[in-house]
Amino acid sequence: MKKIMMIVLLLVGYAGVANAQYDTKAKKVLDAMSSKYKSIPSFKAKISQHLENEEENIDEKFNGEITVKGEMFKLVLAGQEIYNNGNTVWTYLEEVNEVNIDNYDPEEGETNPSTIYNAYKDGYKYVYLKSQSMSGKNYDVVDLIPEDKNLQYFKIRMVIDQKDKLLRSWKMFDKNGNRYEYSITSFDPEYAVNSDYFKFDPNKYPGVEIIDLR
Repeated sequence: MKKIMMIVLLLVGYAGVANAQYDTKAKKVLDAMSSKYKSIPSFKAKISQHLENEEENIDEKFNGEITVKGEMFKLVLAGQEIYNNGNTVWTYLEEVNEVNIDNYDPEEGETNPSTIYNAYKDGYKYVYLKSQSMSGKNYDVVDLIPEDKNLQYFKIRMVIDQKDKLLRSWKMFDKNGNRYEYSITSFDPEYAVNSDYFKFDPNKYPGVEIIDLR
């Protein structure tokens, strides 16, 4: 899960990190985004991931989808399926037909794709960067700076639609020079799903090897 979400990058802009504060304009944008997502009981979105590392000459792109209900989610991306029902995390690796099971610990500091829109509320400074136009739409760009300097990533850049308040993309910058960008390519705010959807069912994967790390 951490490989995918590292996240859910180059040291460009690091000077701006030191000056980041609790920007009131940024907070207004983030609060509006958070309220928007809280009003949606569950949703499904198609996403694209772009991993770049100029020093290592890495440029990789993957497509996937995520389904979210509250703090539960299912993420399918790059040959992996991650299920999180709020208590347990199942990470299925298609190539080796293997699933790893672990307890979900929200205190680990890892950015959860089901709560990325609430990340700013605890342990982050934030700063409003700019307003920008893309494909005929206007967006607000906000940086989140983690207060814990021991985290692997040092910045999350969020691009938020000014009209519907939805998150269009977010990019994570880590200390190894990796940049992970996740973009929403389609969004269904009326996708109804029950809680069992977020639990891995081994019966659907004949011969799967189960590795229980709990």
